[in-house]
Amino acid sequence: MDLTRFEALTFDCYGTLIDWERGILAALRELLGEGVVGRGHEALLESFGRLEAEAERGAFRPYRSVLAEVARGLGAESGVEVTQERADAFASSVGAWPPFDDTVASLGALSRRYRLAIVSNVDDDLFARTAELLEVPFDTVVTAQQVRSYKPAPAHFHEAMRRLDLPRERVLHVAQSLYHDVAPAGVLGIASVWVNRRAGRAGGGATPQAAAVPDLEVPDLASLVRAAGLD
Repeated sequence: MDLTRFEALTFDCYGTLIDWERGILAALRELLGEGVVGRGHEALLESFGRLEAEAERGAFRPYRSVLAEVARGLGAESGVEVTQERADAFASSVGAWPPFDDTVASLGALSRRYRLAIVSNVDDDLFARTAELLEVPFDTVVTAQQVRSYKPAPAHFHEAMRRLDLPRERVLHVAQSLYHDVAPAGVLGIASVWVNRRAGRAGGGATPQAAAVPDLEVPDLASLVRAAGLD
């Protein structure tokens, strides 16, 4: 792929820039306590992905509400009663989930050539906390709260393209999720990079699996920086 033909990079955030599986598991230890004993990490992550996808269907509701429902579902599957207070605390933990080790430096390098944007299934206030960890300013941020929709629905992408005011062939979408991001980008004719953060691990983890094919696959953001000749 000729990466010099793009003017803007749109990023999924959680799973791509933020190590959300690490954040999810840490939050689940707080939520479930002894309920995590006997359940492997991959099983917990797959349950999270299934419950999140189910909760995002139907009429729109804030991501905090989605995560609270996921927390209650995980509690029920683990034999742990989850109070509203604990479900709300689980949802609020999103803003503390850590970036991957290569995220901040890679965003800084990529920003020297490209306009950067976020398209994320999240609430504005939760992303505001995450933005402090990412350190790099973005040209625009499109959240689920703003478009009242969750990827893989196309509303995020339509809004990002409108704000960037660029032809689609000048925009490259960068994401970890084939299901949420690579598949809908392909349908819309937007080129994509799959950041395969789970390379070498079986299953989809916290992300439902999909058969979408990206235009480029890299194991991490640092590899994308190298491919762009910006290292």
